[in-house]
Amino acid sequence: MGLDLVEVSPNSNPPVCRILDYGKYKYELAKKDKLSKKKQHTMQMKEMRYRPKIDEHDFQFKTKHVREFLTEGSKVKAFVMFRGREMAHTEYGRKVLDRLAEELKDIANVDSMPKQEGRKMIMVLSPNAEIMKLRKLQKEAQAKPDKRQKKETENLSDTAEDTVKEESN
Repeated sequence: MGLDLVEVSPNSNPPVCRILDYGKYKYELAKKDKLSKKKQHTMQMKEMRYRPKIDEHDFQFKTKHVREFLTEGSKVKAFVMFRGREMAHTEYGRKVLDRLAEELKDIANVDSMPKQEGRKMIMVLSPNAEIMKLRKLQKEAQAKPDKRQKKETENLSDTAEDTVKEESN
């Protein structure tokens, strides 16, 4: 038969046991676990490094990448690295991060304002609610094939069945 006596709730009084196929039980638990993890939304943290004396083109190029990360639904940790004597003028780094926040205010929220940590000044940006809703709708659209694709797959399966029937006759 392959059935086992499994203690389901050992802490209750009296302990509860069930007779079941333990391998199948473990498989179903693992399947439930996997399904619940699949439905979880995980947020990725991307990083972008700036310098206090950054040129205009470099700033625009990096900001464009930060914008892409935010539209993908990732959080972004933007930081300015200071070297040597640059530590005496941290206000330049703050200006760079403030400018970044200003340029991305249409799609991003500032989670943590610029703060100094050693030789880095760090600011965390996250996508705003509108971007997240749009991203969710895109994922749902990808998960559900549209009606045309569904009809095409049905037609292909029907023609395949017809071909198999003709060959067998």
